[in-house]
Amino acid sequence: MLPPQPTSRADKWSIALAFSRLTGLYNTTEISSGTIASDNPIHQRLLFPYQQVASCIAGSVLELGCGWGRGLALLLPKASHYTGIDKNQQLISILRANHHQANFVAASIPSLQFLEDNTFDQVISFQVIEHIQDDDSFVKEAYRVLKPGGQLFLTTINKNFSLTRNPWHVREYCADSLAMLLGKHFSTIKRQGIQGNSRVQTYNWHHAEAVRKITRFDVLNLQYRLPPWLLRLPYELLNRYNRNRLVASTQAALEISCADFSVSEDPDKSSDLFYVATK
Repeated sequence: MLPPQPTSRADKWSIALAFSRLTGLYNTTEISSGTIASDNPIHQRLLFPYQQVASCIAGSVLELGCGWGRGLALLLPKASHYTGIDKNQQLISILRANHHQANFVAASIPSLQFLEDNTFDQVISFQVIEHIQDDDSFVKEAYRVLKPGGQLFLTTINKNFSLTRNPWHVREYCADSLAMLLGKHFSTIKRQGIQGNSRVQTYNWHHAEAVRKITRFDVLNLQYRLPPWLLRLPYELLNRYNRNRLVASTQAALEISCADFSVSEDPDKSSDLFYVATK
């Protein structure tokens, strides 16, 4: 996401400083910055679904897990009202200061008890549900706050494409398990996926090879035996090392854009699941 266009030199410096502070709060490999070069392939992959939903949203929009605001530049012009929720209080304060036309709430989800039933036309939640302990309540709450006929747009990684255990994820989903979860509350579910073209696939292959060179030393399978909190720091360091190495060795990582991704009707063979559930 790019910061708003400045109207003066003073505005330019103010916005640049705020945007730097904002993205600096979320510069880990798990979140993926929009400004760190080695995060570019991931950032573009995560930005792509925002492009897709921006073409079909209208009315009142709720985003669960808005992060540092990756999709705000695409969503805000389309929504008559936007509410973003994230648990990071400092981040929410910065978003409030820079986007007066929107509403931001610092809260831990899945509980949305501060929101009334049948309030929103669309709920958006990208790459969040895998972090939620009570995923059933998460889906139930999204259903509750949607108006009749409203839609939930949701993405999450396809666990069949995971290279290692991600210590930040509570669980991961395959195409069928996510459909079963959503189907407990939503009667209509459109199952889709997100795929990358040959340029993305080449980058992914090089990344996978780099990961294999590291994980081959885990002969005791510690990544699945140790508690998540103990794995997070080495996971971050090694992930950043791999991304920096790839971006230094090939220009392809910098050239990847949203145009290199597409929506697939075969979620089983897609790196990300992209589902639309209608109330």
